[in-house]
Amino acid sequence: MIPTSYKFKQIYLFFIIGLLLTACNRDKKIDVSNIPIEVKIERFDHDFDAMRTKPMLQQANFMQKKYGIFYRDYIEQILEAGSTADTGYFNILKPVFKGQAYLDVKHDVDEVYPNLDKQETELTDAFKRIKYFYPKKNIPKVYAYFSGFKAQTAVGNGYFGIGLDLFLGANSRFYPSLTEVFPRYISRRFTPDNITPRVVEGMAREDMFPESDNDKTLLSKMIYSGKILYFIDQILPDVADTTKIGYTTKQLNWCINSQSIIWGYFLEQNLLYETDYEKLQTYLGEAPFTPQLGERNESAPKLGIWTGWQIVKQYMEKHPDVTLQQLMVTNDAQKILNDAKYHPK
Repeated sequence: MIPTSYKFKQIYLFFIIGLLLTACNRDKKIDVSNIPIEVKIERFDHDFDAMRTKPMLQQANFMQKKYGIFYRDYIEQILEAGSTADTGYFNILKPVFKGQAYLDVKHDVDEVYPNLDKQETELTDAFKRIKYFYPKKNIPKVYAYFSGFKAQTAVGNGYFGIGLDLFLGANSRFYPSLTEVFPRYISRRFTPDNITPRVVEGMAREDMFPESDNDKTLLSKMIYSGKILYFIDQILPDVADTTKIGYTTKQLNWCINSQSIIWGYFLEQNLLYETDYEKLQTYLGEAPFTPQLGERNESAPKLGIWTGWQIVKQYMEKHPDVTLQQLMVTNDAQKILNDAKYHPK
């Protein structure tokens, strides 16, 4: 007969081993080689440019058949050229095609992206991982387009669009004249390496896990964004954290070294349950730094998002039995915070 105390220790040991194995499996790279997905990024920008050299009506009809709803959304919402219900928008497009500005953009896009092989390989792997975790998820068609420097990405019914003119590289000749819309601290991320992370983030935020209207407090928004970044961690395990959140290396290191200061500031200022939009943007929105924190404006921006990411990661570390799918449907931000026991030192 086995003593009760020994049986308890044995069961406890098995339990601990089970948790360790689960945690190890979470960190282990998943095998997606057998998932039958191959991403092809359609060069909408090339077909669109053909409207410049071919009969416009003929090419427009071809594109409407090939691209469906995306063609309409592109003309009406991205370019804002008018309705596709008639050909009136042709009168908007014709002078655009004749202008040097359009030809300059086309030249630079073609130079940076003679092909999209690298991005197709990256997205194929990313979409396979999404399919691994969410087998029933329909993978969108992916289109590359000129946005007229308006929309870096576009999410629609069954498609995901990539505005190549906003991924030309940090030193693109076009971006200095766009600083009122895209300050340097934003345009420095307009690089080819950012395409795949922005596609995955866009799918997560706009399609798979849209933010609830009930998320009004800073804490709820922190945890929501933290979950999105944790999702990206699982889908893009080899992408640097700086790229995922849009930090410089210096900003990321500042956050790591200032965890306790950031958290202490949030608590001292009673910010976790703040709902004022302007105040929330200070800790969630794009900016060169965060006021009131760090000397000589050395602090990182989006500290609410970064802190939410750390809380979610700690929550998942402490709860290896929780799956990614379970995490993403958990809407109780307070519970995640409590169970994470986040107390940085």
